[in-house]
Amino acid sequence: MSSWNESDKDEIGSAKQKPARSIGRFVRKWVLRFVLLLVLLPPLLTVLYSFVPPVSTLMLARYAEGLWVDRQWVSLEEISPNLIRSVIVSEDSTFCFNDGVDWIALERQLGILSEGETPRGASTLTMQTAKNLFLWPGRSYIRKGFELPMALMLNAILTKKRVLEIYLNIAEWGEGIFGAEAAAQAWFGKSAKDLTHVEAARLATSLPNPLERNPARPASWQRSLAATNLARIRQSGPIFDCVLPE
Repeated sequence: MSSWNESDKDEIGSAKQKPARSIGRFVRKWVLRFVLLLVLLPPLLTVLYSFVPPVSTLMLARYAEGLWVDRQWVSLEEISPNLIRSVIVSEDSTFCFNDGVDWIALERQLGILSEGETPRGASTLTMQTAKNLFLWPGRSYIRKGFELPMALMLNAILTKKRVLEIYLNIAEWGEGIFGAEAAAQAWFGKSAKDLTHVEAARLATSLPNPLERNPARPASWQRSLAATNLARIRQSGPIFDCVLPE
């Protein structure tokens, strides 16, 4: 029997390495494509959403699980100005003036975080819209990191009216209830355009925890929140001009 020389061993080793290198190149190629898709998909979808009614990731998850979803898309003009004012005052009083991110509030909350305390707020309506359209629910600093550039992107591509219109049509207002029209029908038996200022304030102040707060039968503390919301509207000044006529 003849023994293998060193050149034979080198050829065998090289032959074994070639498939490994090919697999590595294949994996890297598809990882790169996946990353590019993740980067390009949100702006492409945002352009589409400038004229096509979108759904939220939470709605998609419920559809995938076969759960009930109630959402009736309506234009911003078909939503009561009472609700528009209450939501802006409750969720983002700088909405008409910020670029999608409230940098002052964000800096304040980062300072609170650096002191070891739990930060609250600083999430603008545009950031919430980005989260609802593209990201997952729940609290996460990683998700917040994604929200910032996505909010800036939404603000750059969409008008303020369109951002608010999308938000008010995909926000969760109860188990399986999404959007202002479905919420108005479910909780008050009327269209979103007919909401009174009190009903609107109760809906707006239920947004932080829509599965636990009942706008139709609010607890005393929620009625107090709604009253504060209405008082702030009366003192707010021209913070609605980008979405409501004077």
